[in-house]
Amino acid sequence: MNAPIPTTAPAQDSNVGIVPTKLAHYVIRARDFAGMLAWYRKVFLLKTSFEAPVIAFLTYDEEHHRIAFLNTAHLPPMQEQRGTGIDHVAFTYASLSDLLLTWERLKGEGIEPFWCINHGPTTSMYYRDPEGNEIELQVDNYATIEEATAYFSSPAFAANPIGIDFNPAILLQKLRGGTPVAELLRQGAAPVAPGTEHVFTTLPPPPGAA
Repeated sequence: MNAPIPTTAPAQDSNVGIVPTKLAHYVIRARDFAGMLAWYRKVFLLKTSFEAPVIAFLTYDEEHHRIAFLNTAHLPPMQEQRGTGIDHVAFTYASLSDLLLTWERLKGEGIEPFWCINHGPTTSMYYRDPEGNEIELQVDNYATIEEATAYFSSPAFAANPIGIDFNPAILLQKLRGGTPVAELLRQGAAPVAPGTEHVFTTLPPPPGAA
């Protein structure tokens, strides 16, 4: 038997304020299918939900897949010159300790970040996968989303919206030495040597930018 048709019309503008409940997954087109799978499995300790020559689905939690890969060995490689498109994808860890221990594990696997920076709201490490896609591993610097949001409106963020580079080895050493986490999450807690800062971008400014 068919369900009865509702007789009450939905409220006007009932879709206002509807947002996704979570970021479910993303899919990467991979020319080096096997190499990309191996790299991501090392970085995120991924489990395989399904793998075939054309596609693979992997996860690090209860979700059936968080990252999927399409085998696109028949397609041309990414352009050398940066253009429009997604810049990077970020993953949040539960604690600074988890982030730094992941950095240490990956360093032992020969995988190192090209940029480590305290953005203010987050302490972040940026990696490039074998095909040049950028992955950010981060930890929140504030206990609440309200505090982090407030930082975006602060004079400090207006003066420096990118952040300050840090040395992860020094940060981990200080953490193991007993330095409070709250202190280590502050900008400048583990400065890099002068002149070794990462150049954030070489892209030209957009038209009309100061």
